[in-house]
Amino acid sequence: MKTVSSVASGEFPAIRCAHHRSLRRNRRPTGYARQVSSEGQAKITVVLVDDHAVVRAALKALLDGQDDLEVVGEAGDVAAGTEEVAEKRPRVLVLDVNLPDGLGVDALPGLLERSPETEVVLLTMERDLTLARRALEAGAKGYLFKDSAHLELIEAVRAAAKVEQHLSPAVAAGLKNHGESEERPLLSPRETEVLKLMALGHTNREIGEQLSLSVRTDETHRPHIQ
Repeated sequence: MKTVSSVASGEFPAIRCAHHRSLRRNRRPTGYARQVSSEGQAKITVVLVDDHAVVRAALKALLDGQDDLEVVGEAGDVAAGTEEVAEKRPRVLVLDVNLPDGLGVDALPGLLERSPETEVVLLTMERDLTLARRALEAGAKGYLFKDSAHLELIEAVRAAAKVEQHLSPAVAAGLKNHGESEERPLLSPRETEVLKLMALGHTNREIGEQLSLSVRTDETHRPHIQ
């Protein structure tokens, strides 16, 4: 699947739960061909869910200002957003992460079940990469920080409509580094052996003799352990 982000293609393949993948595999978007752009193509319909009316108004103005996008519904919480999505069946849902009645990430499975043809772009002020990873695993196609959303939201919505992924550069880089740090062992096997002997009270020379290391080599391992 093609990935759209500042990170090279393929570094962050979208991860879908098996249940949602089976629901969405053969879907045909049906709810977004209400109006056409000046080029005669169906507009990408969007529903906005954010608990701040001022934010929704700004996002609506931004998206409606594009010839190929149309905001068809708004809501201020998960419950109302779920009803809007079920009724309007937008091509893309722009969803705030933190809402009065719950997290947008937690609402994703139910939202996608109500409208399998809808793709989701999440917006957040939180720099919690755990939430970003959870969102992608649940089926989100975009994850943006709000402080850069006005620059990237249009691109993210267009990408989601084509079932492509778009992440803020900061999100993509953070997920990459976060994943690497999770996979990297804290200590090498040899450092683990040195640590065990240190715990038993052995000196550098004794550790070196037991592990066939020079005293200098053993001393290089100690700073990594401490």
